[in-house]
Amino acid sequence: MCEMRLARKRWTICTISILLIFYKTTERARSDEHQEAQLTSEGELSTSRLMVNSSEKVLGKNLPTYLQSTQEGWKVNATLVTMIRKDILRFLDAERDVSVVKSSFKPGDTIHYILDRHRTLNVSHTLHSLLPEVSPLKNKRFRTCAVVGNSGILLKSGCGKEIDSHDFVIRCNLAPLVEFAEDVGLKSDFTTMNPSVIQRVYGGLRNETVREHFVERLGMLNDSVLWIPAFMVKGGEKHVEGVNELILKRKLPVHMAYPSLRLIHAVRGYWLTNKVNIKRPSTGLLMYTMATRFCDEIHLYGFWPFPKDAAGNPVKYHYYDTLKYRYFSRAGPHRMPLEFKTLKMLHSKGALKLMTSTCRQA
Repeated sequence: MCEMRLARKRWTICTISILLIFYKTTERARSDEHQEAQLTSEGELSTSRLMVNSSEKVLGKNLPTYLQSTQEGWKVNATLVTMIRKDILRFLDAERDVSVVKSSFKPGDTIHYILDRHRTLNVSHTLHSLLPEVSPLKNKRFRTCAVVGNSGILLKSGCGKEIDSHDFVIRCNLAPLVEFAEDVGLKSDFTTMNPSVIQRVYGGLRNETVREHFVERLGMLNDSVLWIPAFMVKGGEKHVEGVNELILKRKLPVHMAYPSLRLIHAVRGYWLTNKVNIKRPSTGLLMYTMATRFCDEIHLYGFWPFPKDAAGNPVKYHYYDTLKYRYFSRAGPHRMPLEFKTLKMLHSKGALKLMTSTCRQA
């Protein structure tokens, strides 16, 4: 009898647990679907709040607004740009958060990884010697800035000259330039590089050939800033140290920067407050958010997280390789389509200019 009661109790607990898991999963899916459904329509911006107008309906085979051309008739809304800047500065100190500085640590200090808090990193003498004395963008201000992503939408765009004409150019993940210069330009003032690039593109710097290739690529930075998110997750510390040692040994003309331990949380906090449920901001979104502090007018290129363009033509994930990616996968860390829709809405309000078509030739 006791065994029957015990079995019945276990069955009841198991049933309740399954129902709770199902409820939570359903609620999360509904929340995600609602968030993306909101941003499929053209949003209304009140100051810098992303207030959503869900009245737009896509009929027949007409393209959603967020997939339509983003070039004609654009004009910067300086008032809105200022409002967004002030709002973002409630969450992050963009100058300080661009990079930790030498006075922040000393060799031997222990750092907890930002997205992997139970893992730690010890600050090496090599890393400490490359930390900047002050933020590399301290007291800087630019009239126009370009933030260049790496989508295949840049191919055959002819945007190279236009990108290079901006006062300050930010590029993502040390993407190749020379063979694509007509479409992406060559100017680099601030270049990000995830540690994973060292393994994926440069074979972990294990032989002289790839090391020389890497040194050649860094030489193209022309004494500008190389920004390495070294404290995100464990696994890339050997690559970061190898890069740092090579830079010191070859005396390469680059200014190093390593984002603060709070940057990604501050940026995510800003977007969440504005009802944009970003799981983890992409590098492109991080760069735009930071750039609002330094730039009066921001132009985005190479942001297109869809497998086809507005005309239905295939678009490579990266303009320079054959990497495949599931754009709408919930398993990945980023929400690229959601980010894009948000940026497209900001474009429509004049907060930024999002280029997704060919550039006019001068």
